[in-house]
Amino acid sequence: MNRIGYIVAGILFLSGIKIFGQTEISSTTHWYNRANYNPASIAREGYIYTFSNVRKQWVGVDGSPTVYNIQASGYSDFRQSALGISVIRDDVGVTSAFNPTVQYAYLITLKDEWKLSLGLSAGVYSRKVRGSEYEAEVVNDPVLDYTDERFTSPDAHVGAELQWKYLIAGISTTHLFSLWKADDLFLISNHRYAYAIYRNSNSELYNFTGGIQVSNRKNLTVVEGTAIIRFKRPTGLIKGPTELFDIGISYRSVKQLTLLTGINITSNMRVGYTYDFNFSNTINGGGTHEILLEYRIPLNVSEDNGFYWYD
Repeated sequence: MNRIGYIVAGILFLSGIKIFGQTEISSTTHWYNRANYNPASIAREGYIYTFSNVRKQWVGVDGSPTVYNIQASGYSDFRQSALGISVIRDDVGVTSAFNPTVQYAYLITLKDEWKLSLGLSAGVYSRKVRGSEYEAEVVNDPVLDYTDERFTSPDAHVGAELQWKYLIAGISTTHLFSLWKADDLFLISNHRYAYAIYRNSNSELYNFTGGIQVSNRKNLTVVEGTAIIRFKRPTGLIKGPTELFDIGISYRSVKQLTLLTGINITSNMRVGYTYDFNFSNTINGGGTHEILLEYRIPLNVSEDNGFYWYD
């Protein structure tokens, strides 16, 4: 495939053509941080949380997607609220998307340690198309527009998340303003998410996370399941065991298998790496690499077991 073919493939990926089975900015580390598509998830009590990741998709394919993501949020016990910011950049071929948003979540305490978080984010979604960089096989092809253009739209997400010691369940819908517009080749469209995550940290040797998520855009539905084990070292201290490293596996119904790994540098800093194996015959490219960095600033001492679980 020549370079213009890769550019067209990237645009098809962004426009939601069913052949590729994915239409949202993709990330395999969302099992650790769901704020990309559900602002309610930023209601993390007890600390300021920062998260960043870089994702290089379809290694070996010229012009393949590269995503840069930076997020930060903090929770106020006094206001029962969390504030956050999110900045995402997505490069595909000769297009670049920029999606900054401000996030807010309000936490409601229910019975028996259950909590409900309601979240909203607002910002803009902007994509630039650098037509001047087209390298067509036919010079000055009249079908192509060689001018540089930028497409911008207001953007908003809304969601809810039910939280408990052993369970997290949430629903959300993204890019709300696209609901009142026809599909656009360069601006993202509305998506819906539902998920349930079971987590158990009772053992002194490991934590376990298992979850399922369903995402939908019009007639395209993707189901994803995952299982992650985080190993710990007992300390015999009141603060509890020390988290060491984790390994997990995730599978998407679009024939994609993901290996998730991570290591705790300190009790509040973690780096992670994921690799996607793509079994779809429609994509002729290598795997996908993703690197993440999490850092937390504790605001008080946990009342549970002296350390916080990354969720």
